[in-house]
Amino acid sequence: MTQSYSPDVAPWVNDVTRHPLVTPQAKEIATRIFARIASGEYPFGTRIPAERELAAEFEDTRATIRQSLEFLAIYEIVSRRAGSGTFVSYRKPSAGQVAAQPTGAGAAFGNININQLAETASPFAMNIAESILEPEMVRLATIYMSTRDLGELASQLALLETIVTESDRFASLEEEFMMQIARGTHNSLIVAMHAILYEVRRQPQWAASRRQMLTPSKIRSIQLLLRSLYDALQRRDVETAVELIKLHVASTHEDMIYES
Repeated sequence: MTQSYSPDVAPWVNDVTRHPLVTPQAKEIATRIFARIASGEYPFGTRIPAERELAAEFEDTRATIRQSLEFLAIYEIVSRRAGSGTFVSYRKPSAGQVAAQPTGAGAAFGNININQLAETASPFAMNIAESILEPEMVRLATIYMSTRDLGELASQLALLETIVTESDRFASLEEEFMMQIARGTHNSLIVAMHAILYEVRRQPQWAASRRQMLTPSKIRSIQLLLRSLYDALQRRDVETAVELIKLHVASTHEDMIYES
């Protein structure tokens, strides 16, 4: 079941069925942030400013900003990821269409049913999709990533490199690292396609399999590979970056075959 609403009106305006309780100030700030998202100022997949920056801009407390962002997350306008930040998950429909926002996490991605994809896609199909998309994604990112993009990627990598045994957290941070590379292409279609793979891999049946593969030695191996990938991106070394991501995809595929 999906919740439909006008792309120019915040989804909570006409919603009385699951309206969470927040302060009027938090709701006002959420509405202003939604307006920026709906207008395209904060496009799909982008990271919005940190809580402290929004607190300074709106001249309010971080607690109020946090409440506003959590309010937006309830309506799946944004996705909040611990240690990573808040990212836009809302996509404005084209003219004449009505937005359909999912009411359950991972239930739908636009007109694509993520749950159904996760249930029907095989590890082989996932590998084929990754082997087609991710090398080109990395190639474009090597060319187009800005200094800010690389800085955010470096922050993601620093978090990844602190993990030793926490497979759940490592898997989440690894996915966000790759999502940051997708954003670095500055190509909305690439971001959207990678976001679909991202959402499929977040589904329980895929996430559980991934966690089993992430032994401490495997985590360390991936950390070293991603560090090399980051270094290649920073040097604008397209050939090395593409070869490294191909190696990563192949290694992940081998692990999936072994586990299955």
